[in-house]
Amino acid sequence: MSFFTLLQDNMNLALVLFALLGLCVGSFLNVVIHRMPLMMHHAWRQESSQFLAAQPDMPSLHTAPLVNIATNDTPITLSTPASRCPHCDHRIRWYENIPLISWLFLRGRCSDCKHRISIRYPFVELVTALLSALVIYHFGVTATGLSALVLVWVLIALTGIDFDTQLLPDRLTFPLLGLGLAVNTQGWFVSPTASVWGALLGFLSLWVVVWLFYLLTKKHGMGQGDFKLLAALGAWLGASMLPLIILLSSLLGAIIGIVLMKIEGESHPFAFGPYIAIAGIVALLYGNDIVTWYLGMYA
Repeated sequence: MSFFTLLQDNMNLALVLFALLGLCVGSFLNVVIHRMPLMMHHAWRQESSQFLAAQPDMPSLHTAPLVNIATNDTPITLSTPASRCPHCDHRIRWYENIPLISWLFLRGRCSDCKHRISIRYPFVELVTALLSALVIYHFGVTATGLSALVLVWVLIALTGIDFDTQLLPDRLTFPLLGLGLAVNTQGWFVSPTASVWGALLGFLSLWVVVWLFYLLTKKHGMGQGDFKLLAALGAWLGASMLPLIILLSSLLGAIIGIVLMKIEGESHPFAFGPYIAIAGIVALLYGNDIVTWYLGMYA
């Protein structure tokens, strides 16, 4: 009996193992959420300085210092440099980086300077663990279930990044879109045709609204990353799920936006991508049930 067959035959064991896997993946997603925007900024500085230096009408007297500064930027990747406390520069040891357990053992504080560690880190780990178990419970230990895990994990990373920076990195949204088209060549979620139309209509549905808004107000109301994220979800779940995703994300965004306005006393630009991502997870797990229930109300 293979390991996967064992997990398929023992759902309780599968849920425990994938929840533990989710904790570890959640710890990695915390790194992605924190470092990917820094990696993007580093790349932008490099590219911008090189672009300016290549312009014939830009004196080297002005561009050379910029190139020198960008060249001497400390490189950052998902693996380097080693994780450190941002307040005292204490290097985090391996046993201080055990998902959830280390945060609880340290009582949410740095072991060296005792500065408080954000509760977001164990929260992301716990949410990833719970959603991982829920995906396996819903889809089983199958190719569909494993690919759905990847979708959910990337959506969690995009949610965290967009909350922090109002950015939805192309290096995540484009591969997610491509992977959605790829998995649906096998019809794991929807047919290949529905996947292609979902990607196309997912992008255009927000693109058209935003450009109409711009023509009327001369203001940009939404970033293009939101178009790409909705296109990716359309590629995974098909065009038929797009109305549900748009409706749920709009409701979530409106409710939270009103709450924030009440608390802060004024309106501020806020990230819409997290609500699209959350709505996408809901549609992945319960979209068909919600649509069936809604249509049944009018049957």
